[in-house]
Amino acid sequence: MTGKVYLVGSGPGGLDLMTFKAREVIDSADVILYDQLPGEEVINSLPDVEKVDVGKYGGKHTREQDEIENLMAEYALKGKNVVRLKGGDPFLFGRGGEEMEYLRAKGIEVETVPGITSGIAVPENVGIPVTHRTFASQVTFLTGHEDPTKPESAINWRWLAESPGTIVILMGVKNLPNITKSLIENGMDSDKPVAIIERGFRADQRVTTGKLSDIADIAKERGVRPPAIIVIGEVVSLYRE
Repeated sequence: MTGKVYLVGSGPGGLDLMTFKAREVIDSADVILYDQLPGEEVINSLPDVEKVDVGKYGGKHTREQDEIENLMAEYALKGKNVVRLKGGDPFLFGRGGEEMEYLRAKGIEVETVPGITSGIAVPENVGIPVTHRTFASQVTFLTGHEDPTKPESAINWRWLAESPGTIVILMGVKNLPNITKSLIENGMDSDKPVAIIERGFRADQRVTTGKLSDIADIAKERGVRPPAIIVIGEVVSLYRE
């Protein structure tokens, strides 16, 4: 019999923000394919079953995406229940949609277990609401790392720069200078407040603030590194150290 694959979101970090459903599925798995984004606390709690590290470290993948997809299919076709464990939510820039399509094409049953997305929870944890009746009735989520094989960016920078509300960027630290430059060149106020929250919900969580015009330089001076969430908008003014 063919097994089943679960695409599981572990939440923004820490066991207390993982759903009961995620815990149940993880604890009943035969194989777990995980990356580093769930965090050490979650990874250290994984049951004593076969585990495969498929994470990305220092810009280098331990496994390429097609290898990860092949592994999930191979284990499932051997009759094993497989958990593909991701940080945040599997369908928000987590490639969960691609993996679901691949598995369905192979005739493998797949179920998604939603997770609390770090794009909302991490700013919230430091007192930055992504929406606010006074400051932002709209929030836009943006990946800071698009598919490098695409012929051109899918991001409409003019629309984004002129759009009201909050912008939340995941996986954007490396590309921050280009992001801020594109927004300013397309008309966004260079004094727009920006916050970067590194390693949300972890013991070494850190917040860096600035303006659109200088945040890239400040981040470089402070040695800001991923994983981090970038928030752009007036809601950042609510942050207190």
